[in-house]
Amino acid sequence: MNIFVDADACPVVGIVEKIAEKYDVPVTLLCDTNHVLASEYSEVIVVGAGADAVDYKLISLCHREDIVVSQDYGVAAMALGKGAYAIHQSGKWYTDENIDEMLMERHINKKARRSSSKNHIKGPKKRTGEDDEHFAQAFEKMVQMAQQAVDMI
Repeated sequence: MNIFVDADACPVVGIVEKIAEKYDVPVTLLCDTNHVLASEYSEVIVVGAGADAVDYKLISLCHREDIVVSQDYGVAAMALGKGAYAIHQSGKWYTDENIDEMLMERHINKKARRSSSKNHIKGPKKRTGEDDEHFAQAFEKMVQMAQQAVDMI
């Protein structure tokens, strides 16, 4: 089992590494050439800055029972398709039961943005310590579940 992080501007890299180290799970951080990452624990893979280059590289590396951390619903859907686990930086688990609805909502919102004359959309609200704690709890639970699944194989 490995953990792969879509690490471009990912606010939970430190939390992921701390929990992964606790459970002795290898982590790979993927970013493009527009970001600079260094880690004492994780392997860092830098990919060219092309559109979705990091996403495709991450999916090419991940396998069944791996964990993917990404805020990209498309990446999560591909990871689930490979039998991996996927989690959003908010702590929400992507599942076969919720991914279709999330992708459809993204599509509808994208269409609405295109048709709107307003081009200024508020970004996400500022991340809090409570957000980090929620992610840490959800992520640790996922790591434990994934390790149990691997142990049963």
